Amino acid sequence: MNNIHRLYGHSLALLTDLYQLTMAYGYWRRGDAVGDATFHLFFREAPFRGGYAVCAGLQTVLEILEKFRFTPDDCRYLSEITGNDGRPLFEPAFLEALGQLRLDCDIDAIPEGTVVFPNEPLLRVTGPLLQCQILETLLLNIMNFQTLIATKSARICGVAGDGVLEFGLRRAQGIDGGLSAARAAYIGGCAATSNVLAGKLYGIPVRGTHAHSWVMSFDDELEAFVNYAEALPNNCVFLVDTYDTLQGVHKAAEVGKQLRQRGHEMVGIRLDSGDLAYLSIEARRILDQHGFPDAVIVASNDLDETTIESLLYQGAKINVWGVGTKLATAFDQPALGGVYKLSALRTGGGDWQPKIKLSEQRIKTTIPGRQQVRRFHNDERLVADMIYDEQLGVSEPPTVIDPNDPLRRMTPSTDCHHEDLLVPVVRGGGIVYETPGLETVRRRALEQVARLHASTRRLLNPHPYPVGLERQLNTMRDTMIAKHRHGSSSASPADE
Repeated sequence: MNNIHRLYGHSLALLTDLYQLTMAYGYWRRGDAVGDATFHLFFREAPFRGGYAVCAGLQTVLEILEKFRFTPDDCRYLSEITGNDGRPLFEPAFLEALGQLRLDCDIDAIPEGTVVFPNEPLLRVTGPLLQCQILETLLLNIMNFQTLIATKSARICGVAGDGVLEFGLRRAQGIDGGLSAARAAYIGGCAATSNVLAGKLYGIPVRGTHAHSWVMSFDDELEAFVNYAEALPNNCVFLVDTYDTLQGVHKAAEVGKQLRQRGHEMVGIRLDSGDLAYLSIEARRILDQHGFPDAVIVASNDLDETTIESLLYQGAKINVWGVGTKLATAFDQPALGGVYKLSALRTGGGDWQPKIKLSEQRIKTTIPGRQQVRRFHNDERLVADMIYDEQLGVSEPPTVIDPNDPLRRMTPSTDCHHEDLLVPVVRGGGIVYETPGLETVRRRALEQVARLHASTRRLLNPHPYPVGLERQLNTMRDTMIAKHRHGSSSASPADE
């Protein structure tokens, strides 16, 4: 578990927003009066107007937390930050405390590859308030992006099948964006990546052939294909649209026959422009005529799930889809919008006190308490998810109440099985979770998505999967809302 540190080589404690450290400084000055806290990381709406998300990023989180330290160089840098009066923002004793800080938090998490839904905690972080606060930005940065890309990948692969290649590195949001996107896309269902460093770090299969520049560097397209076949006879997918696409298919087939005589087989051809439906149908006909019924047709060119669905509807004969920009950047929704909210406090070793944030928008009113997610399922389908408070427990029969529409509620049938999704991953700052391999995570994601009803998986206007609060938790939340509303002024609470 050392991929991040192989890449960056040092602790990433300063990968945070300044206000996390200013709040931590305030907590430090208050001393023991601060106590312990529980935060939950969750999102409010499923991305891409879809019906679900695929949880990803946990392994990266654990890799960073394993060596989380404020180094002497970090503390020196923080000592140079000044306030608006030009004086240091932090006193030396606080920076010394940061340098000595070792995480003492407990973290429970939903395993990577699990399908998740709005309001469900992907992570539950419990420990000293100062430490929980410092971790906020780091956790959100990792979980938001990888969950977003894994979800986009699952949507694309749900339409295209198991022949999707992630081609997004050149358009990704920086180096780490490209690596994280490749990893998350593989979790979501992509079969391989073009990103060689991601292949090395994560063990993802890598795929790639040649670009138009290879063809253009020769006087003749046929000569380019012949030379490529001589150099890499076991990797021949010929890009055929540099000049005349269908003539390029004929030339690829001609070189394919030469390969076959030498004991090799042409893998196929790639289309990167034009009417992909029409060209793929014609290319299939040409390849079959030349005796290459098993040669694959790879397509690329700004593809996403909607475009692929349209091409398939038109009868496109495409076997493999190279998806780049719109996958690696989550083109139509560049951020998940996950949040990290305080939900309980405890001082002096006493009882946990639930906390709630109010808003004029009901969707932004948080869920109090120390939450767990119980998933009900049968042998074929996921049935419903219920968020409950671990102190209150679950009343019988279990009732799932929509937090944004209390009139919407359901009781899972008695023949359903259930499991609690949040599992221990960190205890007292030490990692206690055996991280599964990426292949296992990917397989879990594929199985989980397949167990959703088709109406929940569809791209447009998906049927909502039942997710809600346990009855006692819902009552506690309503009581707290009423109490704060009754005691508040007419001013609206600030939203985040």
